[in-house]
Amino acid sequence: MSLVYRRARADDLASTDTLVVATINDLTVRHGFGPMAAASPPNFQLFSLNDDPDGLWIAEDDGDILGFAWSWVCGDIWFLAQLFVDPARQGQGIGNELLERAMEHARKSGAAHRALITFTFNRVSQGLYMRHGLFPKTPIYLFSATRERVLQELPAPRLQTIAIDDSAATTQELVEIDSQAIGASRKKHHRYLLEDQATTAVLLCAGSDCVGYGYVSSSGHIGPLAVKRPDLLRDAFATALKLAADRSAGKVSAFLPGTCDRALSLAVQQGMRITFPMLLMATPGYGDWAQYLPRNPGFM
Repeated sequence: MSLVYRRARADDLASTDTLVVATINDLTVRHGFGPMAAASPPNFQLFSLNDDPDGLWIAEDDGDILGFAWSWVCGDIWFLAQLFVDPARQGQGIGNELLERAMEHARKSGAAHRALITFTFNRVSQGLYMRHGLFPKTPIYLFSATRERVLQELPAPRLQTIAIDDSAATTQELVEIDSQAIGASRKKHHRYLLEDQATTAVLLCAGSDCVGYGYVSSSGHIGPLAVKRPDLLRDAFATALKLAADRSAGKVSAFLPGTCDRALSLAVQQGMRITFPMLLMATPGYGDWAQYLPRNPGFM
């Protein structure tokens, strides 16, 4: 046995994705949800690696990847996107070692807030994170429904949409929205999303005032979505639902934090149902997401 921990390389990322998918499905099947994850190109992992290679680590034994930790930093937020260990090697301290390296990445970043999204039923991991100062903050539910059901009696959008461009003025709008919604700018992550041809990116406007933004994928998935004030979230979500239903051939989905009462009410009203429960964990003082819908547990 020659277990080593090292920084990930670009040519590791296909293998780490295979490990992550297998580990997630092992966990969700054991808890009665069936397989939930599917392989996908590790585009955001590669983006993060190129941006900050200190945030991606693997555990390797004689060429076999046994574990993977991936974290990223934006302004005052450090976020643990993934931490997974081969089910056959869990309980051997590999997760602890990878998390120590991730937490060192957090310390070096100087970020004021640390956060992650994990499975609600993953008690072992939650205990591990709490020992490192991240505590349960709010549930996050993956909601889904057919596009036909979502469109039934959907309130007419009260906000207008304008395509997001790469101008300095639009960039500044995004900075202001993110600063108010999540407490940090995510300029580099907006650049990443704008390069995704399968994603529609829009500013949300009330008359001449820009009040938020939203992203909708060609699969009908909404997120991230952010607004300047909590009272705007329902209208923003209704606008995104219409956009998603118009684009999707099948289903519409979104991750909704438990703090977003009005968006949750609208989701239920439109026939959307909870398909998967997750949990936001964070350091004290962070995570009151009443103005923000995350994209997924890795992107936030």
